[in-house]
Amino acid sequence: MKIETLRWMNNKLEMIDQRVLPASFQYLAYDSAASVAEGIRSMVVRGAPAIGVAAAYGVALEALRLQGASLVDFHSGMEAGFTVLERSRPTAVNLFWALQRMHTVWSMVKGQKNEAVAQRLLEEAHEILAEDIRINRAMGAFGAELLPDGARVLTHCNAGALATAGWGTALGVFRSAVEAGKKISVIADETRPFLQGARLTAWEMVQENIPVTLITDNMAGFMMSRGEIDAVVVGTDRVASNGDVANKIGTYMVAVLARRHNIPFYVACPLSTIDMSIVGGADIPIEERSADEVKGFRDYHWAAEGVSIRNPSFDVTPAELVTALITERGVVRQPNRDKLRALFG
Repeated sequence: MKIETLRWMNNKLEMIDQRVLPASFQYLAYDSAASVAEGIRSMVVRGAPAIGVAAAYGVALEALRLQGASLVDFHSGMEAGFTVLERSRPTAVNLFWALQRMHTVWSMVKGQKNEAVAQRLLEEAHEILAEDIRINRAMGAFGAELLPDGARVLTHCNAGALATAGWGTALGVFRSAVEAGKKISVIADETRPFLQGARLTAWEMVQENIPVTLITDNMAGFMMSRGEIDAVVVGTDRVASNGDVANKIGTYMVAVLARRHNIPFYVACPLSTIDMSIVGGADIPIEERSADEVKGFRDYHWAAEGVSIRNPSFDVTPAELVTALITERGVVRQPNRDKLRALFG
């Protein structure tokens, strides 16, 4: 993907405003932990790996902002920065993984001058971004081997370059397959209510001339029953230690349909998204977002006034429905606790 989802420019973090794609393409600039947290919360940036990278830069930005402060104010301000970022969104574990990594670095160097601490934290954020791209490339190579030439592949939500530092997880598998010479075509669920599939996945695939067909979320079963889907590849925001997968709401239904029609269901999953502290999917916190996202889109509302609305943003697919996890260390078929533990050595 030639577009940089996140980029460091003039001592600020710039992020593509994904709320307005594809109608408008623009970067917004951020200069503090609080502003990055708001960018995450409001879904300027979304997708677990991208959220983690953004949070890492949020920490570095706060250190740069506070580097002229007294040591006491610098330390208290940094802790407040970590806290505001932690509270931005609850489900994507990459957020907490990245913040823990940044906190570990800060703990190692916080005895140094503020300027040196800020520089070291910025270097770590840069490395987290570069590492994410390397990981996505590795996952893409492993995942591409699973897809036959000519495969018609369904995906749900957006797990592409826009959801990561670059290349993508699920869409990275498609990119790698095409790069390897395979003719892959993509079927994108529109992904209600925020329309990440219609607005983002379709846009990414069109930009790269990868054949893509957009369908509404309730058409997937019909197409599977007609033999028009060969595989499903999705991303994930958190994987429990037993292999249960939390992903964008609607993923569970796709997985059930795939099992009914004997279609492989693959999850592209960096190790940073596997949470070995969570026993099972029931323990994964599920974010509930604003009812306004379900009432309509942006300023246009189509729902009846006064109706009760639920808007869980994620659901959990049990491990038994997952054909394999695609990680940067290889493919894990029929994931379970022992297999995931082995991934971490």
